[in-house]
Parts: sequence; structure tokens; C-alpha cells
Amino acid sequence: MAIGSLMTDVHITLDDVVLQGTVTGAGPTILLLHAGGEHRGVWVPVASRIAAAGFRTVAFDLRGHGDSTGEANVLQAVADDVVEMVLREPAPVVVVGASVGGLAAIAALGEPDIARRVAGLILVDVVPESDPDRVRAWLSEIGLRDQRTDLVEDSLAAGPELHATAVAARAPILLVRGEKSSLTDAEVDRFRAGRPVSVACVPDAGHLVAREAPEELARIISEQADIWLATT
Repeated sequence: MAIGSLMTDVHITLDDVVLQGTVTGAGPTILLLHAGGEHRGVWVPVASRIAAAGFRTVAFDLRGHGDSTGEANVLQAVADDVVEMVLREPAPVVVVGASVGGLAAIAALGEPDIARRVAGLILVDVVPESDPDRVRAWLSEIGLRDQRTDLVEDSLAAGPELHATAVAARAPILLVRGEKSSLTDAEVDRFRAGRPVSVACVPDAGHLVAREAPEELARIISEQADIWLATT
């Protein structure tokens, strides 16, 4: 059966927001959370390959992004939405979060009910506590310094708390780095000093790995999900 025929639109209606999503494939669930300023469509080439490996992916537009309503001004609001996404899926769930999607996933893991349902977390080119000056300089370099400023600054301020949550989390974590990303070794080392974190590097990719190397990212996600789900 063609992968395209297995794509279905879904939505979650909450008090202040409607989240629009797409389900692709069948099998154990992998939740895909995009980066700030992106939308769920970035996952289409990744999701089709993951589905071919025997998984069901669910990709939502974060609040204030794509077809979802609401405002994305603070990280906790996005994290609360991630909690609802996970609760609506059959456990165990593998969660993949790129950039701010990864930070929201970490914050969601602070909820005991979510921690019990998540088989593992894949962070795509993000660590819980980034260097604020490096992030601001990179955003300026690519012309995005003045976009979603409230969410960026709130996420940076939450760094120490996010780091503590990630260190305490029972779920295994894989960090996928883009070889050409501005994420530094020092930031990664600080994260890994607190807890075991596996690291995979994607050659020739920058921060937006899903856009730049979908085939390799899909391979990494599928192989890691196989390992984690086999032990749950």
C-alpha cells in the first residue's frame, strides 16, 4: 500500500487552541514535534520513511504555527499541548522534538503521567540549556532575531529548569546533531555531564535536520525506536 494513502488529518481541541496534525502509517507511535517557526509539513519526508519501517507517526503544528490556532509566547503553553498529545496516544510513545519542540517535550516529561508513557526522547539539534548569546547571535545571523522573541527568550530563561528535568527523566535520550549546526560541544558536554545521553551526528546538516537530511534522520529515528520499544 502506498504510504501517501495512510496519511490522515487529526486535531485536538483544547480550551484555548485547536491543534492540527497528520497521522502517517501504522504501528507503534512516534510523536514528531517541529522547530519554532516551522510547521508539521517539514516532517512529511521523514514520516513517510518512518512509516515504511513499520511505525505510526503523529505530527502536529505547534500552537501559533501552521494550521494550529493560539499564541506561542511561552514554552509552558507549548509543553502543556505536548502533554495532551502524548495522553491521547497509545503508550509507549517515542517522542522526537526539534529545537523548541524538543524543549517542550523535555518540559512535558516533568509530568509523571507523561514520563511513564514515553519510551524515549530524541532531541534534534537542541539541548535543554543552550548558551543564550550563541542562540541570539545565530538567530541574528539567519535574520530571525526579531521573530517569536517572547518564545525564544522564555525558552532560554527556562534552561536551568529544563536541564534539571532532563537529568531527572527516566526515559532514555538520544541527541541528533547537525554537523554544520551552531550547537557547541561545550553545550552538549554540559548536558551529558548530568546524565547518559547518546549522540548521533548527521553529516552536512545544519540546525533544521528534518529539512536538510530527512532520509538520514528517519533512519536514526526508526532504528532507535526499534531498540527502545523492544525493551518496554
